[in-house]
Amino acid sequence: MKVDIWSDVRCPFCYIGKRKFEAALQQFEHKDQVEIEWHSFELDPNAETIVGANAVDYLANRYGRSREWAEEMHQNVTETAAEVGLDFHLDISVVANSFDAHRLIQLAKTEGLGDQIEECLFDAYFTKGKDISDHTTLMEIGTSIGLDKFIIDTMLKSTDFTDEVRNDEQTAQNIGVRGVPFFVFDQKLAVSGAQSPETFLGVMKQAWEV
Repeated sequence: MKVDIWSDVRCPFCYIGKRKFEAALQQFEHKDQVEIEWHSFELDPNAETIVGANAVDYLANRYGRSREWAEEMHQNVTETAAEVGLDFHLDISVVANSFDAHRLIQLAKTEGLGDQIEECLFDAYFTKGKDISDHTTLMEIGTSIGLDKFIIDTMLKSTDFTDEVRNDEQTAQNIGVRGVPFFVFDQKLAVSGAQSPETFLGVMKQAWEV
């Protein structure tokens, strides 16, 4: 069975959803026969990297809400993440464009390292407060999972994998994806959002039997 997942590494619920899906997968009888492919989705393609910007203020300004509302949102997301074992530090997160990170994901996928790069990018953004648009940071993350430094450098200095990112996003638009995470099971069933492990497990069982 193949599971296609659309995600943005700047999306907290994508990381939370990853953990919940993984918990379900561990309980799935046929887990060794499941192939996972991550797909690119930019929550804000026009986002500008603003190093030093306060993440709370950015969230409040983006949605036209109060700073208190933004702080509460961060607190709620941090608590939800902790429930699945994730240690979020949104107070130090760097407002950054994720396009080059998505190109790195596409590169990693060619080496069978899609899941590893997703995990490292999520951790870098939500836990370590790294700038995921910074090429030095992307180089460090890529080499940490075994990608060749020269290949990463060549990719980042070019437009390589732009088409792959755009194709993923076009496919998402074509099938009606309005938000992420978005999971498609064997092109039969879809789940939107960071659902419970029980929900994911039920859908996997259903997709396997269809």
